[in-house]
Amino acid sequence: MEYRYLGNSGFKISEITYGNWLTHGSQVENEIATQCVRASLDAGITTFDTADVYANTAAETVLGEALKGERRESLEILTKVYGPIGPKGPNDLGLSRKHIMEAINGSLTRLQTDYVDLYQAHRFDYETPLEETMQAFADLVRMGKVLYVGVSEWTADQLRAGHALATELGFQLISNQPQYSMLWRVIEAEVVPTSTELGISQVVWSPIAQGVLTGKYRPGEQPPEGSRATDEKGGANSIKRFMSDDVLTRVQQLSPIADEVGLSMAQLAVAWVLQNANVATAIVGGSRPEQVHENVKAAGVKIPAELLTKIDDVLGDVVESDPAKTLESSPKTREA
Repeated sequence: MEYRYLGNSGFKISEITYGNWLTHGSQVENEIATQCVRASLDAGITTFDTADVYANTAAETVLGEALKGERRESLEILTKVYGPIGPKGPNDLGLSRKHIMEAINGSLTRLQTDYVDLYQAHRFDYETPLEETMQAFADLVRMGKVLYVGVSEWTADQLRAGHALATELGFQLISNQPQYSMLWRVIEAEVVPTSTELGISQVVWSPIAQGVLTGKYRPGEQPPEGSRATDEKGGANSIKRFMSDDVLTRVQQLSPIADEVGLSMAQLAVAWVLQNANVATAIVGGSRPEQVHENVKAAGVKIPAELLTKIDDVLGDVVESDPAKTLESSPKTREA
């Protein structure tokens, strides 16, 4: 495992992060979830990403149990605030001061820790003044409940505004957590250049395009039994944008490229996002410990420039690169 600095800070995280979206507390039994966390630790992963909204707080609880007994100082625990939790009342979501202050206490209890290393605004909140949100984060940093602050799926303009306020308030905004993969490159035109300028790193999710880049989904065939594309709890809906025959056909053509660098297709996908210098870590999940062991082999890999070009040529116009897609990721109203 290799480690990278997060943003313009002295804080290092593992190049591969274990994340439990769509798995812990919902898709995967708790015992298997714990085995995946143990496999991550054995592989040198020290960074774990979750959110209070995952499985309506259950994912944080499972992660807290799985990490119990580990040396806290040797871990980097990342969580998020924004999404609706609890009974989903009017103040059970968003980035108001009330919700942020209450949400962090709930997260700390479930994670069984006194602080989180990185607390992230899970989306941009159009209904709360940005000044209110950033002041709440500043106060949590001063209280010691949060060591660093990040965001998720913010546009370049939103990052610039948030960074300016953080600087005024005496703390750093050091990370953004966007979707990023060979198939989904919407951050490259605007978010990455702005982040590089401001000293903000990317903590990327879905580097394998929710399993599509493993090659297990084949054009014209039904998805494999038990795969994410068959999960009606949320997995199938999140993956459907990549399930066209055109995309799946192109993905199959990546197999010889993966062979050239001695990687599986999943490992190639994870290694690909790590070639971007602004990416600090790739979040990988796993419904089996074996998947975790396989994914970590992407750490430290250097893909030759000619193969990166070949990947671009193979995927062609199925790649989504419209920067406006980031703007669409945050809801314009704060409805539960």
